[in-house]
Amino acid sequence: MKSLDNSAAPFVAVDVNYERRVRESFSRQGLMKHLGARLTELKPGLAEVRAAYRDELTQQHGYFHAGVSGSLADCACGYAAFTLMPENASVLTVEYKMNLLAPAEGEELIARARVVRSGKTLKICMADVYAQKDQAETHCATMLATIMCLQGKPDR
Repeated sequence: MKSLDNSAAPFVAVDVNYERRVRESFSRQGLMKHLGARLTELKPGLAEVRAAYRDELTQQHGYFHAGVSGSLADCACGYAAFTLMPENASVLTVEYKMNLLAPAEGEELIARARVVRSGKTLKICMADVYAQKDQAETHCATMLATIMCLQGKPDR
């Protein structure tokens, strides 16, 4: 099992309460609740989101649906970026591109995101999505996303 390593992105949070703020925001995500997703790791500039396998999350071959991979990766990118935003800010995805690399077959889907560049308004993030099966992880998707910091609009 891999863990988030911020040596590649050694960012410092500007809000000392970023973890509480991010976790509270995640708890209000209706889609993440629907998917059964969990925010499992969080560090400045990094976030990991996981969802366990359920038939409702699959496509016709029994793999996790690409929409689930995209949703988890987008959410992980957004929250990786949100860890670096001030207390009075909110987060929105501006765009993303995702490449599907392998079928997402396994007991759990894991999206690990990191901030690549942290500007004042835009954060460029990457997420890698893995399907975990029998303790082995298969890299099944990669996302590149642009996340916007909305200053003066606290997350609700």
